[in-house]
Amino acid sequence: MKTYQAKNTDRDRTWVVVDAEGKTLGRFATQIADLLRGKRKPTYTPHVDVGDFVVVVNAEKIRVTGNKLNDKRYWRHSGYPGGIRSRTLSEMLDRQPEEVIRKAVKGMMPRNRLSRQQLTKLKVYAGPEHPHEAQSPTEMEIEA
Repeated sequence: MKTYQAKNTDRDRTWVVVDAEGKTLGRFATQIADLLRGKRKPTYTPHVDVGDFVVVVNAEKIRVTGNKLNDKRYWRHSGYPGGIRSRTLSEMLDRQPEEVIRKAVKGMMPRNRLSRQQLTKLKVYAGPEHPHEAQSPTEMEIEA
């Protein structure tokens, strides 16, 4: 019996809506990464993008454990000497709650060209509304 290898023509992508309200950030991000990569499908192939499109709503209502709101820092650098800047998690949730989830999911993905392409299928919105009703997404409950 031959081993099944998915091809780009074989993939069946669906749109999934996931609510982030009250979910723990890290546990939530690992399950979103699995959906994007297609690891929950029987046709999963590591070198082919067989994952689904994921729409995350209520990103501003994500929660974290411990004292991470004040201790966790997000760093960025302009490329110039002395150009390093940082923000705490609470500041990021106030200003850009979508980026908190996007960066957490990116950290759960492998570092290669395929995962960068798979991350483009992640759509994150701060509130409960999203503009993807035309794709008729299905609701999915994630235990996190």
